[in-house]
Amino acid sequence: MSHIQYTICRNATYYYNRRVPKHAEKQYGKFLRYSLGKCPDLAAKIALRLTSLLESNWSQNQHLVPINITEAISSYHKKSYTLLEVLNDYIEIKDINKKVSHIAASTLVSLVGNKKVEDYTREDAKLLVSYLGKKGNKTATIRRRLGSLSGVFNYAYAELEIDKRNPFSRILLVGEGLDSKKRGTFTIEQLLKGYKNAFDTRSNVKLLMPILGETGCRLGEIVGLRKEDVCLASNTLNITPNDNRRLKTKSSARVIPLVGYAHEALEIVMHKSRGDFVFDQYNTGKECKSTHASNAVSKWLKKEFDGLTAHCLRHTFRDRLRAVECPMEIIDELGGWSTISTEGNRYGLGHKFETKMKWMEIIRIDI
Repeated sequence: MSHIQYTICRNATYYYNRRVPKHAEKQYGKFLRYSLGKCPDLAAKIALRLTSLLESNWSQNQHLVPINITEAISSYHKKSYTLLEVLNDYIEIKDINKKVSHIAASTLVSLVGNKKVEDYTREDAKLLVSYLGKKGNKTATIRRRLGSLSGVFNYAYAELEIDKRNPFSRILLVGEGLDSKKRGTFTIEQLLKGYKNAFDTRSNVKLLMPILGETGCRLGEIVGLRKEDVCLASNTLNITPNDNRRLKTKSSARVIPLVGYAHEALEIVMHKSRGDFVFDQYNTGKECKSTHASNAVSKWLKKEFDGLTAHCLRHTFRDRLRAVECPMEIIDELGGWSTISTEGNRYGLGHKFETKMKWMEIIRIDI
């Protein structure tokens, strides 16, 4: 502390200590002495800031209005925040999907507690990795959890001016990527069998199969649909965010042509719905319970189609478009994939609805 100007230490307490220039004595008195606390690092930061603030104020030789030094010092004392307190601010400010971050944070808290953000360590991060691995999570899932937490801690350290390395960044995962498994895809015969079963039973859960299979949508996008997002008369499906569910990426917002069995399945489900949402059983209050829907439809699909899941329908949709040599940028637009890499595709409104409809009709299948 000795190198910090205008500070002294008495009985383990640091003070801001300096004379006041003549022209400011009327407002401040001849001498300043204010306690900065017992922490040397924090006292040094406050002293430097207070010096800058005062000298800026004193440079106004005329009409000088004094600052409230006690209030200024108090504002520099950082409040400690727990992980869950910071998490709520982070989610609100960043406007991100809260589910992923909440899962990562709650798992960490269950292991080591809801500590002040500056108290988390590298060992806490390694303990989380070990726990997730023992629970059977793939390295890709563990990496997503670490990425979520790393973002929260980067935000916290920047906002609270904590000079510490982020304990959740650059964690090495043994065998990362080696445990990944290529998702399977449905054959046309399997799609036909599943669609027929869905229409025979008219089950909302099973009707998700032709809707997902013939639109390429993510399950959450479909389960969170409002009735106003679907126009059967014009064969359009609008994927937009709402209060019950966000979208994964900016490119997820899109208009999709409705053809064939996706159109027919949506018509059946909408006729049965009594609320504002297409799948009203999965939308209660302000929450879209897409996980419940995913579990239900995937349980059926895995049993009937040798382990294939609802998300495999999305991959199958992409492969079907590739097979008919659909241009990649149109595939990306239809599926809401943010993989467009060419500079020119970043501009404009995308392809015409009629063009997208043409490719949807080409891959359309009938029972």
